[in-house]
Amino acid sequence: MFAEASLSVWGWGGLGVVLFLISFGPFAIFYLAFYILCFIGGGFVVLLLFGKTNSEKHLERCEHSYLPPTQTAIMKVLEEMKSEPKTIKIDRRLTGSSIIDEPLQQVIQFALRDYIHYWYYTLSDDETFLLEIRQTVQNALVEFSTRSKEVDWQPYFTTRLVDDFATHLRVFRKAQEKLNEREDPKQRDAPDELLDSFFEAELEMERKICRDMVCMSHKHEEGYLRDLCEVLLYLLLPPGDFHNKNMRYFLREVLARGVLLPLINQLSDPDYINQFIIWMIRDSSCNYEAFLNILKLTDKPAELEAVKDKVLEELQYLRSLDTAGDDINIIKNQINSLLFVKKVCETRVQRLQSGKEVDALKLAANFGKLCVIPLEHILVHNIALQFFMDYMQHMGAQAVLFFWLTVEGYRVTAQQQLEVLRSSQRDGKRQSSQTTKGLLRAAALGIYDQYLSEKASPRVQMDEASVARLAQKLNSEDPTPEIFDEIQRKVYDLMLRDERYYPSFKQHPLYIRMLAELDMLKEPSYRGSDDGDVESFNGSPTGSINLSLDDLSSGSVDESAQLHAFISDTGVCNDHGKTYALYTITVIRKNSDGSEDTWKTYRRYSNFHDFHMRIIEQFESLAPILKLPGKKTFNNMDREFLEKRKKDLNTYLQLLLNPEMMKACPMLIPYVNDFLENKAYSKGKGDFARKMDTFVNPLRSSMRNVSNAVKSLPDSLAEGVSKVSADMGRRSEKLGQDMRHSIFKVPPLIPKPDIDSEHCRVSAQLDDNVDDNIPLRVMLLLMDEVFDLKERNQWLRRNIKNLLQQLIRATYGDTINRKIVDHVDYMTSPEQVSDYVKRFRDSYWPNGILAETPPRRDKSTRMRTRVAAKTTLLGIMPDELKHIIGADTTRKGILRVFDMFQHQPLNRRLVYVFLEGILETLFPQYKFPKLFVKLHSRSPRVLKYSQKKRSLQKR
Repeated sequence: MFAEASLSVWGWGGLGVVLFLISFGPFAIFYLAFYILCFIGGGFVVLLLFGKTNSEKHLERCEHSYLPPTQTAIMKVLEEMKSEPKTIKIDRRLTGSSIIDEPLQQVIQFALRDYIHYWYYTLSDDETFLLEIRQTVQNALVEFSTRSKEVDWQPYFTTRLVDDFATHLRVFRKAQEKLNEREDPKQRDAPDELLDSFFEAELEMERKICRDMVCMSHKHEEGYLRDLCEVLLYLLLPPGDFHNKNMRYFLREVLARGVLLPLINQLSDPDYINQFIIWMIRDSSCNYEAFLNILKLTDKPAELEAVKDKVLEELQYLRSLDTAGDDINIIKNQINSLLFVKKVCETRVQRLQSGKEVDALKLAANFGKLCVIPLEHILVHNIALQFFMDYMQHMGAQAVLFFWLTVEGYRVTAQQQLEVLRSSQRDGKRQSSQTTKGLLRAAALGIYDQYLSEKASPRVQMDEASVARLAQKLNSEDPTPEIFDEIQRKVYDLMLRDERYYPSFKQHPLYIRMLAELDMLKEPSYRGSDDGDVESFNGSPTGSINLSLDDLSSGSVDESAQLHAFISDTGVCNDHGKTYALYTITVIRKNSDGSEDTWKTYRRYSNFHDFHMRIIEQFESLAPILKLPGKKTFNNMDREFLEKRKKDLNTYLQLLLNPEMMKACPMLIPYVNDFLENKAYSKGKGDFARKMDTFVNPLRSSMRNVSNAVKSLPDSLAEGVSKVSADMGRRSEKLGQDMRHSIFKVPPLIPKPDIDSEHCRVSAQLDDNVDDNIPLRVMLLLMDEVFDLKERNQWLRRNIKNLLQQLIRATYGDTINRKIVDHVDYMTSPEQVSDYVKRFRDSYWPNGILAETPPRRDKSTRMRTRVAAKTTLLGIMPDELKHIIGADTTRKGILRVFDMFQHQPLNRRLVYVFLEGILETLFPQYKFPKLFVKLHSRSPRVLKYSQKKRSLQKR
């Protein structure tokens, strides 16, 4: 029974399945399952939505039942926030000058757009915050502008700024000297050692300040800038804005990290400074001699390799050119020049890498092939006389030299005084001749007592017969300018022939240094040989002229022809950036057959100078007759000056071509023909020999130059032409004392008492009563530190001071202070300030778009920029400066300044010093100096120095 029932169930079930499949198809089972799942899922969704709605309603009922009701004040604030915001009116006036305000407003707009808007609008669309920031920035600028107008900037620019720079240079020089004292070469060349020495020297000078942490630690630098910016915001912002912490911190970060830090990074970048140097003196022509000097003096192989790579690139380009005719000669000359530069670079690199770098002074002393400067020329040249003075002091024979110079001073003064007396008598003026002669007698007796009498100390040793004859003349005859001639000649012969003096001086290291200062010491050459590389030195002049007259006259020149020449035109040429004057000479030659030849040739002043040196050396008798117009360094392209020089050169040519002159010097004709030929003029002398002539030939008129040198001595007989009638006797005795003391090294510029010149700021050495001439003080400060002149004897230093005084008076007269004030006023005028702001705007936002950060230039380009900057600096130095302080001293001073700018931490230090000086000038009523001491006293060096100082005081 149970089995039948089970069978019937399965039967009916199977029948149902069969009928279902027949009715709905074989996939109906899957549809059924899908419908069931959808039903179940829909049920779950309905339950979830219903539960969520009921839960939210329940939570809202619970919240209102437990929390207190909302206060009316909060509701009022919400209503005000939802209400329409009030318009903030911004006064666009900032400085009171519309030409400044307009570009400044653009700068503010660009800064807000690129530094604030881009992130603020992602947080809020409310403009109120942005407008308040703009108003705050404008308030600060208005306050800054008001304070700037109240400041007298002249003392800062003429004294403080120069003092900060000179002091920075002094610290750098002291650091270099400390490194040079170390025996290990690796320590001397290590950059970190230089930085440590520099900041140690700074601490010794400043005593309470050391900026090492600010300049060498990025973290401490940001902290310092934040502190400084917060102080500035306190001074510039309204109290309400400053006490708003969010606003203050926001502005502090923008000013410190968005403005000051990037600006300081750029200003302290050595590569940027090198580019700025080149840009500043871009109008100066590139000096080929200075370029070669830099290559020979550099100790950086990377610089030489960079120049060599550029030379190879240029060579490859020139060799790829397809040229013919005259162009091929130009290309060949350029290739030869580039090959020479390449050889110089390779030679220098090889010497540096091989460790064979030798000081030129030591090498010259070892080889001994030196040019000889006669004693008569040494005695009349400022630089040469300085070294001879040092040598005579070393030998204990300074009295002999001082006697000779004093007698020269007496002769000049006596001649001038007697000439004044004779002129007065011719004009009918009354002047007592007995008074003048009495004063001259007193001066002569003073010299006799100072150097020749028994009580003289030290006494010039002369034969007693000559001294007795001089004493008799002084007692019995009227004094004359020539009264000391006999003994002076003997003193000169003593210095010339005595082995202790001039002969030994020529073998002394001081003589080598003298030649280096006169630029008469050649660099050592480097040549290859079978045995290896050999150092050689040639310091002798190569300027001896060995010309063949047959060679000069081998052309179609008829020496019997009569020449006429005159300068018909003058022009200014620019050749590869080098500007010079060019004179057109029209030459007419009348031949023996009656025919005439006419042509034009073109000569520079340097060609005239070379030609003049050439014929004067060959025909010394013409030196007193032929006078070439002198050189001029400044304003030598002025039209008025060129016309005057044209006239003078024409006079020179007419005198040279005078028939009587040609008849007297027939050997002169080939030289003149060669000079006037229509071709490039061959100098005939090497550059070294021309330098020798430049120094020596002008000294042949020794009487005038000696008188000038002696007249420049302080408190000497020669100084007092106008005062001689009042105190001749007193000064004649004082002369010897001054000259005797002048040989010793003294601190520069008459320092104040009890001041260590090496451990104080430069301005601390100036006595306020010494000289109130601002430009002279500034020039002396810079020259002292740049060229290290305090190492020179006081005689030369006073000469330099007198020359600078004469230069300033001759250039500007008594208006120099007014001109400086006018220039400072011009630099700070609204027009100039507007131009500064526009330049800043165009630099950071060209065409109104934020400039992208330029990629760091590759090392090779930076090294070539270093070479170009050094070459430009050395090339702008006038020859007159080299003649005053020496060529070697000039080069070392310029390169020292350049090397100082190649260390970024030191540049940062200088920028911060300038920034601190500006803030102290802007806010003199606030205690910024104490603030800076407090900020910089965090350095560990300051703490160690203070502890060391306290321990020494306890002892």
